[in-house]
Amino acid sequence: KRTSKEKEAMYGDCVVQVTAEWLPVVDNLLRAIESASRYEKEIDRSVVEGIELVLRQAESCLDRLGVEPIEAVGKPFDPLLHEAVMQVEQEGAEPGTVVEEFKKGYRRGDRVVRHSMVKVAN
Repeated sequence: KRTSKEKEAMYGDCVVQVTAEWLPVVDNLLRAIESASRYEKEIDRSVVEGIELVLRQAESCLDRLGVEPIEAVGKPFDPLLHEAVMQVEQEGAEPGTVVEEFKKGYRRGDRVVRHSMVKVAN
């Protein structure tokens, strides 16, 4: 039983470590889609669609590994899940609420792979 638990823990550690290394690739795919979606030519749209397919495949792999994005915008700030990089006065937002997400965070089960970088209402 102990060996089995150790193997499972080692597997979880490996998944988290490899996921952390791949998240910048996912970030760059998101940036590419955002940047390329400004163009309206047909060939540019086909490039965006290709990037979106690769991104969906990457997200599917993360999902199969049990890695899920951390919900941030509109949620109360949680220092265990979020990293506040800015605080702002924002009308209509409750103090301590995340109002913008700069970088998406991910977790696997109870373990945070990467904290969400967020802006919090003061």
